[in-house]
Amino acid sequence: MTGSARRGAESPDPAPSGGKAHDAGKAAFLRMVSHELRTPLNSIIGFSEILSHELYGPIGQPRYKDYAEIIRQSGYKLLGLVNQIVEIVRLQDGAAELEPKPEPLCFAVADAVEAVEADCAAHEVRIRIEDGAHMPWVMADQKALRTILVNLLRNAVTFSPKGAEVEVRARRVGLEVEITIEDHGDGVDPADIPRLMRPFEQGEAALTRAVDGAGLGLPIVGLLCEAMGGGFELDGRPDKGVSATVRLPVAVMGAGDIAEGPPAA
Repeated sequence: MTGSARRGAESPDPAPSGGKAHDAGKAAFLRMVSHELRTPLNSIIGFSEILSHELYGPIGQPRYKDYAEIIRQSGYKLLGLVNQIVEIVRLQDGAAELEPKPEPLCFAVADAVEAVEADCAAHEVRIRIEDGAHMPWVMADQKALRTILVNLLRNAVTFSPKGAEVEVRARRVGLEVEITIEDHGDGVDPADIPRLMRPFEQGEAALTRAVDGAGLGLPIVGLLCEAMGGGFELDGRPDKGVSATVRLPVAVMGAGDIAEGPPAA
């Protein structure tokens, strides 16, 4: 046995390199902060709901009720951010509990569209689904698939001008299904796209002026797609809108058939 081999056998495992140690420390910090924030946030949201709905009688001054509602909405916004941080850490650690199974894409798209109805109304944007009744099935975790679609639809609606239309389409390409969500907003500089795919990053110019946020939606989409054996790509040009394409494995049924459309009654 050589000297180097003996040292390896007798010594404890080497400490992680600087970069890996930093990443592990950051993940641990985010987990701790997220956990510590959730408990007080739940209390803030719960008590503000009691006040805003006047469950124990009228408050008196109507302005206090309005303030309580603002506190409640702010609490939900912050809780959503905390949940996104937790999701990012889990996905990056490979600890997300996903259960891919055959999912009818038409139902998932319909659920996602319903989830962003208020956003559509606020921005006066329509969503057009191409051949929705015949969309193929995909192998995906039910909740993760809807998270992907809601995030991408909400982005597309938010960055679309009033009166515009967001297009949703899906097609089978070999053993994968490509789901494309396209808007006709201000677009994005192609050089900015890699940054948008990293957590806590946002685009420049119109993107950062249009919305607030920590820049976690797109990274979560990418990590979820990867965790389910698929992929995610963004394509855009200034003043030409953005096209987001999700690739997921096609669902093959028991007899080897490729399913599409809603489940049989």
